[in-house]
Amino acid sequence: MRLKIGNSKLVKPFYEGNPPSTKDYIPLSVFDKVTYDQHVAVIYAYRPPTPPNAIIELGLKKALAVYREWAGRLGKDDNGEPIILLNDEGVRFVEASADRVLDQTVHIRPSASLLSLHPSLEGVVELVQVQITRFSCGSMVVGFTAHHLVADGHATSNFLVAWGQACRGLKINPLSFHDRTIFSPRNPPNIDFEHQGVEYITKSFKKVYPLIDNSVDDIVAHKIHYTAEFLSKLKAKASANNGNNKPFSTFESLVAHLWRAITKARGINGLETTQVRISVDGRARLIPRVPNEYFGNLVLWAFARAKVEDLLCEPLPYAATLLHEAVANVNDNYFKSFIDFANHKVKEKDLVPNAVADTNESILWPNLEVDSWLRFPFYDLDFGEGGPYIFMPSFFPTEGMIFLLPSFIDDGSIDVFVPLFRQNLTTFKQICFSLD
Repeated sequence: MRLKIGNSKLVKPFYEGNPPSTKDYIPLSVFDKVTYDQHVAVIYAYRPPTPPNAIIELGLKKALAVYREWAGRLGKDDNGEPIILLNDEGVRFVEASADRVLDQTVHIRPSASLLSLHPSLEGVVELVQVQITRFSCGSMVVGFTAHHLVADGHATSNFLVAWGQACRGLKINPLSFHDRTIFSPRNPPNIDFEHQGVEYITKSFKKVYPLIDNSVDDIVAHKIHYTAEFLSKLKAKASANNGNNKPFSTFESLVAHLWRAITKARGINGLETTQVRISVDGRARLIPRVPNEYFGNLVLWAFARAKVEDLLCEPLPYAATLLHEAVANVNDNYFKSFIDFANHKVKEKDLVPNAVADTNESILWPNLEVDSWLRFPFYDLDFGEGGPYIFMPSFFPTEGMIFLLPSFIDDGSIDVFVPLFRQNLTTFKQICFSLD
């Protein structure tokens, strides 16, 4: 898609009173350090009427005054530890236009065409980038990219809501909680779980990648819409005879279904082991509870594993049980064990975050990773003329990296983005709605 790029500039925080010092900095927490060292991009689409760019820019400046980290830069302190410099150097703000009508079936689908709707993710010093693209029909697309080391999806979605509030002339509420020093290790430390090989690996560790004939160029992203009715039936099937009084969640039921369907579509040998990696938010799991307004990263990962023949031969409740137990085990004890390990063992053993090795991994086969955005208020980004009618991740061609989003219809349905090899996609399409 050819766009005309107009203005590209740095936007800095707007302070109503005296501006704070630009010499301060914030050390990254142990949770920041183990996440992905890269930008993540999302796409919003709005129907007309839409507010002028000046209002969106002013709202961004006001939101940055509350979320100063985004206007800063990544750096190192005197000891070489990673920090966020609160220097207010600003975020990238790009204005673009397209001399055509916005056609969501052509322009807003999971393909490489999305990459033109936000700034490049490579070689970026800014921690946030915004691109406003206007179409001849009056529609507006907002491409937003943010550096994952600064904040997780939960925190980023809170910032986006605050940006919309500022654009509408509202007071930002609730205010964010910025103290990243609250994750202190215990004395003495109590490391009850294995973290080497999970969140951390040795510098000499060499990942073994699958020997498959396909390449990155063979990866295609497919969007599936699961209705509330289908999800209700799926949940009932997953929860049948599970031995618990409480049924499995919609998330557990759907991921169990996708795990089995994708594994079958891939045609993996029955003796292989496949795993699902699931992000687990620590805000509600740590005791005492961390406020929902905490700004930063507070995510660890759960891993559900199974032999392929067991996963496909056993009924759906088998997979749902594995997922439920894996997530349940990443509890307060696990989070605190990780904090102790990160503070006491990482330097001693000269370890590096496992995510560093994963950042450039584009093929997860025979495994999956699930990023659930089901509980984040992404659809609440209202600049003054109503919320978006489309929200989705940008094109992210990592085979096996699944995104779950609530449908904009707001009826309980879910949109799933599944990147797979082209040769596996045909089979997946045939079985992705099967309840058998």
